[in-house]
Amino acid sequence: MLSRRSLLAAALVLGVTPALAQSDAAAPAAKLPVVASFSILGDFVKNVGGDRIAMTTIVGPNSDTHVYQPTPNDAKKLAAAKVVFVNGLGFEGWMDRLVKASGTKATVVVATTGIKPRERTADEPQDDDEKPKGKKEAHAHGAIDPHAWQSVANAKVYVANIRDGLIAADPAGKDVYTANAAAYLAKLDALQADVLKAVAAIPDDHRRIITSHDAFGYFGDAYGLKLLAPEGVSTESEASAKDVGRIIRQIKAQKVPAVFLENVSDPRLMDRIAKESSAKVGGTLYSDALSDDKGPATTYIDMVQSNLRALSAALSS
Repeated sequence: MLSRRSLLAAALVLGVTPALAQSDAAAPAAKLPVVASFSILGDFVKNVGGDRIAMTTIVGPNSDTHVYQPTPNDAKKLAAAKVVFVNGLGFEGWMDRLVKASGTKATVVVATTGIKPRERTADEPQDDDEKPKGKKEAHAHGAIDPHAWQSVANAKVYVANIRDGLIAADPAGKDVYTANAAAYLAKLDALQADVLKAVAAIPDDHRRIITSHDAFGYFGDAYGLKLLAPEGVSTESEASAKDVGRIIRQIKAQKVPAVFLENVSDPRLMDRIAKESSAKVGGTLYSDALSDDKGPATTYIDMVQSNLRALSAALSS
């Protein structure tokens, strides 16, 4: 026969153990720590990872990845991560050094894997009489254009690579990542239809603009727009008087209807070009970074739609 003490102990065990089990079952699993190199890529990762990930972005909204200088805190972020997502194609010129300095054991996923890189020719943004005699880099990245996300079809490749990278790091979350990716890909399909419809409404002879740096080549190739950028002028350099003069001649010769600012560039260049030419300032295009919470481009989808509105307003009439 059990003693009174034994019965009390048994009652405590029977009463407490289920409660403990219930508490353990309710406790959320630790989120997968991941890092994305810049804000647009970070938005893709958030849409696929959902609540299973804890994400940090290195280069935030309205910030220029081209000229970013990593900090010791960035190295700590990488050291703590299980997966690091990068654009690749030379976009983050500082990333290899940062990965090495951080000592991270994280898997580095290149989101542009499988995308055919767009090769830029040196004469794309120039007048015939200003073409260089030899090969000249059109951008600090050289001949390869890294801005592949500007094509929505390419954005879908980013999402697939992100999905596969998360599944490899967290197999238990496969169903969640697969479902999240499928839902987001459907949104991108709808976005693609919106882009095609908006561009189709722009007259053929108006489909030419100048932007402050060469970030929209994939967009132009995909949707039939001629998007020009000042040769030798990027977010990392200032335009000379000769550069400005050449751009103005180009605008007049090709009857370019509008010039556009970019959210990561100094607006003074395009303002000056607009004042000294017949082109109008068509507004702000979001190229390499999302806007902050107060802006119109807080997500990738919002960014593309904001760019469409700016292009349509400037070019449709």
